[in-house]
Amino acid sequence: MKKFYFISAALMAAQTLIFAQTKTPASVIDAFKNKFPNATVVKWDKENAHEYEASFTWNGSKFSSNFSDMGEWLETESAITFDQLPEKVKQTFNKGHKEEKIKAVAKIENSKGQTKYEVEVKKMEKTIELFYNTDGTELKD
Repeated sequence: MKKFYFISAALMAAQTLIFAQTKTPASVIDAFKNKFPNATVVKWDKENAHEYEASFTWNGSKFSSNFSDMGEWLETESAITFDQLPEKVKQTFNKGHKEEKIKAVAKIENSKGQTKYEVEVKKMEKTIELFYNTDGTELKD
């Protein structure tokens, strides 16, 4: 009997996951396909009531991109290395966080033509996201 409940629960979870994937509006999917033709391994998540995020591979690199529920592109994040950061960003980071272990680095471009950089660091048991403008200014929440 326990086996039956486990199998039923597993099937319901799989069905829920499939349903969540298909709830992304067609306008969002179309906008994504126009912006990122030939993207592969696309996984959709709902960020909030009016925003969807696609995680995907494009031209051999990993990306995530956010779209409004109306299909408007909002921003795209791409993984980069610390060495690929602008020199001023590296200098600012090293002044205040040099001893912290870097977990990930990303470049974020938005629909307003702005670029910022994210450096995730491990501080004790927490992961902290630090953001910088292209001029090296650390952005506060």
